[in-house]
Amino acid sequence: TIEELHQAVQTVGFLPLFKNRISGFSVEELTDPGIWFCKNVDGPWEWKGPLVKNKDVLYGKFFDNKCGFISRKWFADFLNYRRDGYDFEGRFNDNLATQKEKDVLQIVEEHPNILSIEIREYAGSLKGVDGVLAKLMMKCYLVNSDFSYKTTKEGKRYGWGVARYITPEDLLGEDFVATAYQRTPQASYDRICNHLMR
Repeated sequence: TIEELHQAVQTVGFLPLFKNRISGFSVEELTDPGIWFCKNVDGPWEWKGPLVKNKDVLYGKFFDNKCGFISRKWFADFLNYRRDGYDFEGRFNDNLATQKEKDVLQIVEEHPNILSIEIREYAGSLKGVDGVLAKLMMKCYLVNSDFSYKTTKEGKRYGWGVARYITPEDLLGEDFVATAYQRTPQASYDRICNHLMR
């Protein structure tokens, strides 16, 4: 259930959506296959939006460019490790981020909770926007804030949800993100590994 998924993310701290190299460590393997992409039945695919709305669960392409959940409790350490102590400007100035990444991030900063299709519109002729979004999520400069669906005249939702993007700073606040930098990236990595091994 969505409640059990929420509790699993809070307990483990990190949970990929789909199967990966760690057997049994995914939402896909922990839920009944009968509720995935089932007409008129909400399952894990539809639960993403409601879970991230309360801001104690983060969602994005965090795991080897694949989607998954991280609890708010562990996100600061995860962000610290992935950003390697850099804010984006510092990363860009040290030639560790591309101009494309800077352009896309700027679009999201100027339009928090922006739909992916709107990002592409603002980006114009910029190629590879989806890949850039994935890189920015892997480095924890962006997360998904919700998913929007088309609806019928009767108000029934249909189709794939379209992702909305936001910076962790806009979603959780500058103070929350600043707590990430109270430890070294290596110390955050060690905390995460020790937690997962326990």
